Amino acid sequence: MIGIIGAMDIEVNQFKNLMEDKKTEIISGIEFVNGTLWGKPTVVAVSGVGKVNAAICTEIMCLKYTPDFIINSGVAGGLEKTLKICDVVVADAVVQHDMDTSPLGDPVGFISGLNLVDIPCDADLSKKLAKASANAGVHTLVGKIASGDQFINSGEKKKYLIDTFGAFACEMEAAAIGHAAYKNDVPFCVLRSISDNADGSSHISYTDFVGFASENLKKIMFEFFKKL
Repeated sequence: MIGIIGAMDIEVNQFKNLMEDKKTEIISGIEFVNGTLWGKPTVVAVSGVGKVNAAICTEIMCLKYTPDFIINSGVAGGLEKTLKICDVVVADAVVQHDMDTSPLGDPVGFISGLNLVDIPCDADLSKKLAKASANAGVHTLVGKIASGDQFINSGEKKKYLIDTFGAFACEMEAAAIGHAAYKNDVPFCVLRSISDNADGSSHISYTDFVGFASENLKKIMFEFFKKL
């Protein structure tokens, strides 16, 4: 079974609408839609925005549905300078940029218990996602995605994420999904379509382009599912 998690309806509704033989179950206030997507057994959930919501959703999905792997599909703010609106970043690793125990001697982003800063995505799945995105005709980069409980709307903060973590994109859930999946030994990958530039105008760009960015996800996921 394939698990798909998005933070918002607009990021995953297109998948739920295409599913066949659907069954719906609500657990801890989260709706899980279980059925067949493009011929593959799939469960889709909208986690809600933010790391805690994303982690709760992922933990339930891992324990209840035991997916073979989880895909986090959604939109993000672009950090890498060549990225444009509706381009795509496939993560090779995720980091929690607002995790900071550096006063105790840890590096910024260090996650106690995992003892990691960068949580690695499944390399094979990430490679297949990147190829699927290229096949869909979308400009795609593979790199680190930084997550935190903040909508990034500042050139200064954007520079910090680039300089500190080498991140290509930023958003609010992927590293929490990766954290929970990693703890449960479930492979995961992250597909993010760029909706804004994470700068002082990001709130305007996001509103204008989130729908277009989300449409990219459907095209790419279709290509990805074809090759599974």
